[in-house]
Amino acid sequence: MALLMKQPVEEMKQPYARRWWALLVLCLSLLIIVMANTALTVAAPDMTKDLGLSSSDLQWVIDGYTVPYAALMLLLGAIGDKYSRRGALVLGLVVFGAGSVAGSLVDSSGGVIAARAVMGFGAAMIMPATLSLLAATFPRAERAKAIVLWTATAGLAIAAGPLVAGALLEDHGWASTFLINVPVAALAIVGAFVLIPPSKAGHSNRIDYVGGLLSVVWTGALVYMIIQGPHFGWDAKAISAAVVAGVGLLAFVAWELRHPHPILNVRRFLDRRFAGSNLAVALFFLAVFGAFYYLTQHLQFVLGYNPLETGVRMLPLAGAVFVGSALTGYLTPRIGMKITVSAGMVAGTVALALLTRVDASSSYGDFVAPLIILGLAIGLALSPCTDAIMGAFPESELGVGGAVNDTSLELGGSLGIAILGSVLASSYSSKLADAAAASGTKLPDGTLETAQDSVGAGYAVAQGIGDQARAAGEKAAHAASQQQAAQLKGQADQLAQGAGKMADAVGSAFSDAVAHTSLVGAVILGAGTVLVAALLPRKGRGEPATGAESVPGAEPASGDESASAADAAKSSRERQSQR
Repeated sequence: MALLMKQPVEEMKQPYARRWWALLVLCLSLLIIVMANTALTVAAPDMTKDLGLSSSDLQWVIDGYTVPYAALMLLLGAIGDKYSRRGALVLGLVVFGAGSVAGSLVDSSGGVIAARAVMGFGAAMIMPATLSLLAATFPRAERAKAIVLWTATAGLAIAAGPLVAGALLEDHGWASTFLINVPVAALAIVGAFVLIPPSKAGHSNRIDYVGGLLSVVWTGALVYMIIQGPHFGWDAKAISAAVVAGVGLLAFVAWELRHPHPILNVRRFLDRRFAGSNLAVALFFLAVFGAFYYLTQHLQFVLGYNPLETGVRMLPLAGAVFVGSALTGYLTPRIGMKITVSAGMVAGTVALALLTRVDASSSYGDFVAPLIILGLAIGLALSPCTDAIMGAFPESELGVGGAVNDTSLELGGSLGIAILGSVLASSYSSKLADAAAASGTKLPDGTLETAQDSVGAGYAVAQGIGDQARAAGEKAAHAASQQQAAQLKGQADQLAQGAGKMADAVGSAFSDAVAHTSLVGAVILGAGTVLVAALLPRKGRGEPATGAESVPGAEPASGDESASAADAAKSSRERQSQR
């Protein structure tokens, strides 16, 4: 057997023998690009301290990765389809690794943001390539099982990011959370050449670069608006981004409807199964990323766990994702994706609803059940949706199909952090002001405003007051007279009480804010569940057993031998009527 895999998958007469080993490489590639975001939530406090990041700087360190990642996936997925899907994966891993090295070496906020943007560019090549290579390598009968493992890996990465980052931060600085990507990327590159067969589209149509560039413009502007508006205010930048996103989207749809070979056939969104699956993915990651954003903060700041302890306590989520994925592999063929996906979304809504009971007295035990239910929900809902989205595309557009799925995921995640993060910040600020007023704590001018910025800032203010109390106590011990000592001791006691009251107020305000934000998230996901359930067709109505389907304006995915002659004739009539 040759060391390097050279035979294209399209030329194989039998299913590729080492396809499950190839899936391992694809999942490894997926793992590091998802962990690149979740690990940063744990490393952020150390990074903020070392680089002196403002809240704005920190936000863009996180989201500098997201904007190019979301904006470029569709265009890069189409380029990978035409020229080489494996080549796109390998090049993406190289760029991602280079950005990781750069991120570990820089010593300024601008440098870290730029490095994260490079990593996002690499991730935009990797993410759609993993799904397109999976779909090209596996026969249709096994594709759903492979996608279950792909989805479970994404869920594992969400929980594993904080665990890995926490373990590294025990003995190393935040730069180690960047460098850990490099050996994993190198291993994945070697695995790609040895285990993954080359693959590309069978057609020679020119890429619709105009449509691709319009997709970059409107998606990038939309993500920028989602980040800028809620976090920094609806200033000229945010409003301009909203206008560009709206105009760009309209121009993109108009162009794609007229182009003979569009980069994305937007008529697919007229299909209920396809539209419902994309909506479910977006809504689910809105809830998951939003909840993850505030749960990690609560575990670290309010409950006082260090980064490693926080990561360990997120593991029930990862384990539950695998259980949910196994269940969906059993249930979906029997009861249909409509029921499975709806059940997953209901479970996700229940998990968020349970978090509305969080208060200042809550311990980690109060979070275990919501984490397990949320993990089960991820496993139940996402695999069938991803399989439905990929099944809607012909073999020549698998990279585009992967990009559509991943763009829905990324837009949902960005919206979750923006919307729920904004609700969290507003609720925390309001509740902290009320708690501080109720406690009667006297604070220096501007201190309350500083504490209202974030839960970390709130505890820093409380610690600062505590430091003042200790300093006053030390002065009392060395006072020149008993009168001065008594005065300083009284001042120290008053400051110590104030520090305690401030810390209690911060913890109580943030816990209440978590409960309020969870309620908002549950309402959003609950309403979305009703909409998705209405969109998805019942089993036997638009849900073929194979998972492939005819989509208005698009040729059916190859390998769907079970399509009936009536369905084929119907698809032909639809295409002729659209011409």
